[in-house]
Amino acid sequence: MDISNNNMSNRTKGILCIIASALGFAMMSTFVKLSGNLPVFQKTFFRNSISFLFALIMVLKQKESLFGKKENRKLLLLRATTGTLGVLFNFYAISKLVLSDANMLNQLSSFFAIILSAIFLKEKVSMNQFISIIVAFIGALFIIRPTFNMDILPALIGVSGAICAASSYTCLRALGKKEKGATIVFIFSLFSLIVIFPLMLVTYKHMTLLQLSYLILAGVSATIGQFGITFAYKYAPAKEISIFNYTNIVFATIMSIFLFHTIPDEFSIIGYFIIFSAALYMFMYNKKLDKINI
Repeated sequence: MDISNNNMSNRTKGILCIIASALGFAMMSTFVKLSGNLPVFQKTFFRNSISFLFALIMVLKQKESLFGKKENRKLLLLRATTGTLGVLFNFYAISKLVLSDANMLNQLSSFFAIILSAIFLKEKVSMNQFISIIVAFIGALFIIRPTFNMDILPALIGVSGAICAASSYTCLRALGKKEKGATIVFIFSLFSLIVIFPLMLVTYKHMTLLQLSYLILAGVSATIGQFGITFAYKYAPAKEISIFNYTNIVFATIMSIFLFHTIPDEFSIIGYFIIFSAALYMFMYNKKLDKINI
């Protein structure tokens, strides 16, 4: 299907792009898990190397600034730091949990972003948003299933990844249109490579050609996901299309079953349903607000 088709509405284009993004990120998670028992620093370094190359090409092609405006650099650095931690934590969770569980915990970032935007950007949180956050947290408990031993650690790290991702999104929201997307991605990728490189050398494990191929494919898939979500929000506002990002869990579940022969248990499925219901509620609530404000 040609996304540039003039007969297609912008909302439809946005939906197709965000579904493509969800598939890209689900494939990234799959390739990361297929790469096996490699150190998380090694996985992250090779994943972000691909994003770095794409961002560098785009910045040079568009003749944009490599390091952004001076007044924005602290915020760009904070975004890079939280983004790097988010990827590290997410990759650790992917390696230890059922793929769809790790991806669903990462989806909690949209709810954490509401909280962080309220604290740091002074954005008002409505009662409906507050309720959706509580409901999503309850859903997360079904996936995490709190215990008093170390078995809970991968799930908690997965949630930490979602918090870091939400922090990164909050920084992006604060930046607004002050910096170009390619510049932001370039700084994030460069920062992560510089920070992770010495850690990767210390923990490095020999890779087979197949493992290296998986990590390169993870980087390509992540780039597809990033471009997909960027174009999605260019065509349509988040309020209209963000719910379709949850197709990521459908893709991840299918890949878990066919590639890893793992099926989410009944508690995880209940958690998926609760979190998705909270997201659907917010989606319908935001659409209702749009009609009122017209």
